[in-house]
Amino acid sequence: MNAAKVDGGAERVPVLMYHRIGDAHNAWESKYCVSPDRFADHMRTLGERGMNACPIDDFVAWMTGEQSLPKGSFLLTFDDGFLGVYEHAAPVLRELRWPAAVFLVSALIGEQDHWCKTHNPSGETYPLMTAGQIRELREQGFSFHSHTRTHASLPTLDDATLTDQLSGARQDLQALLGESVDYLAYPYGHYDDRVLRAAREAGYRAAFSVQPGFNRRNIDQFRVRRLDVFGTDTARALVRKIALGSNDGSRGNWLRYGVNRLIAKLGIARK
Repeated sequence: MNAAKVDGGAERVPVLMYHRIGDAHNAWESKYCVSPDRFADHMRTLGERGMNACPIDDFVAWMTGEQSLPKGSFLLTFDDGFLGVYEHAAPVLRELRWPAAVFLVSALIGEQDHWCKTHNPSGETYPLMTAGQIRELREQGFSFHSHTRTHASLPTLDDATLTDQLSGARQDLQALLGESVDYLAYPYGHYDDRVLRAAREAGYRAAFSVQPGFNRRNIDQFRVRRLDVFGTDTARALVRKIALGSNDGSRGNWLRYGVNRLIAKLGIARK
């Protein structure tokens, strides 16, 4: 169905990207780690403002014009599959009856985020969910998708290794879940034209970047935009991020946006 044939509902749908839910132990971790209390505050604040998380299949069907989504819909995603999603995020989402999509590193299920060892100044790594925990969350409405086999930077790989990371991860996860795995999140947000072609050839239907911005129905399905949620983001900052389609949810950025809109409305030429 052509997107133009579906009327009403949401005209743009934000995709939120979280990583670890837990306690941060240094400044580097505080960017990618949201505390359990803050995550709960994020979700409850969005709910109070009339927003609702949608399933990833519904989001992709909305992108392709196969269905509409209610205004206020958003897609909630978690990269990597950290244990904290099971321990801290799942109870909050169960209370709200909201789904979420998790992108798993298929060769490291039940292990640690070894790829962070060289990035984290402390060298510390954190546990990832086990197969049993993943299956349990499926019953709650979570869906699970690919973040490759080992969290490699895809553009740096030769063709054979790239195919293994993409097709191999799909095969791993389909064997674990017993269902088709149709979506990919690029590790580190790294991709190029060769990676896009390889993702399509591996059978993925859509892929998620880390580029911020709004998603409308004309978005490239292999360049889906996401808003990065930081551990330093208050609930109000997250609301501003969503309104702006930006990773900068500061009051200053919000004020600049308002001023620019006013100037445009009044037709004032800026020098």
